[in-house]
Amino acid sequence: MQINWFQVLVRGVQMLVFGTVIAAFTTLLLQGEYLQHLLFVVCIVELFWLTMELGRLLVPAKHCLPDAKGGDRGWPKGLYHLALTVASILVGFFGGFPLAARLLVGQFLLPPTPIALLLYLFLAVSFCGMASFFVYTRNARVAAETAERDAAQARRTLLQSQLEPHMLFNTLANLDALIETDPAAARHMLNRMEGFLRTSLSASRAIMHPLADEFERLHDYLALMAIRMGPRLTWDLHLPDELRAQPVPPLLLQPLVENAIKHGLEPRVKGGRIKVSATCADQQLVLAVRDTGVGFNADQPMAEGRFGLTQVIERVASACGDQGRVKMRSRPGKGTTVRIILPLQPDMPCPPP
Repeated sequence: MQINWFQVLVRGVQMLVFGTVIAAFTTLLLQGEYLQHLLFVVCIVELFWLTMELGRLLVPAKHCLPDAKGGDRGWPKGLYHLALTVASILVGFFGGFPLAARLLVGQFLLPPTPIALLLYLFLAVSFCGMASFFVYTRNARVAAETAERDAAQARRTLLQSQLEPHMLFNTLANLDALIETDPAAARHMLNRMEGFLRTSLSASRAIMHPLADEFERLHDYLALMAIRMGPRLTWDLHLPDELRAQPVPPLLLQPLVENAIKHGLEPRVKGGRIKVSATCADQQLVLAVRDTGVGFNADQPMAEGRFGLTQVIERVASACGDQGRVKMRSRPGKGTTVRIILPLQPDMPCPPP
């Protein structure tokens, strides 16, 4: 049972502050001394709030909102919240009013007239009801934001878990082919893969990492593929120093390069070239993966097997929402270019073109 007692204290103080305003209002309507009205209001609202804070602990967790910000237990939902609010108002009014009157014994100048009782009852219902509704809606909003953030993280983790085996299986298939034809190259490739996996597994667990890390892992991957393809694969990586610290989702570029090799360069006898670059314009980061492969008709439905591109599109949407985009351009015999457009950090300098 998680209770953030600091938040409980903060809410109690907030009720006390609003009570001072209500006391001024009742003083204007009923006359009398402000401090007397303040005592009545404080007793009512604080007793109401104490009942709310303690009463929610009795509601089963399954009928409460998810844990709110700061580790505080979520508030009851639906009829449970309504019932707790009504009960707290009744306790606050019928307990707070007599309590204040008892504390003022000997100097009780406020006659408990029907008008005074009705006014305090009206204020107790309206103010305490609004306070309960305000806290509930704020808690619900925080819970919804937390659930959305957790869902996005779970989706990123799922996409990541799908991408990593995809690359690993492709590499193992290449190793299997090299073991018989070129054992030395297979051994060298195995050593490269061991180093690549050692550095990538820890980095790939992060939600975001610096663009420099993404390029370093891409360098290792291309070096791994160059062992198998030899002179048929040439490549170039361009990352300005000003963009090295820009955070990006892990495993963003490797699937595109993997697609470029498998679907673009490998079908060509002479192979080809891959160029990966990072630029920025209008506070947007543009990552481009270009290949001189066989290309395809981009107007036609995507062929099966382009797993990496589909996952990158979903990964960008999951990490950046509407602020991230993936654009592709290709023509048969002219190669393929894929651009990833992400929001640039406000404090990140944009290098000159």
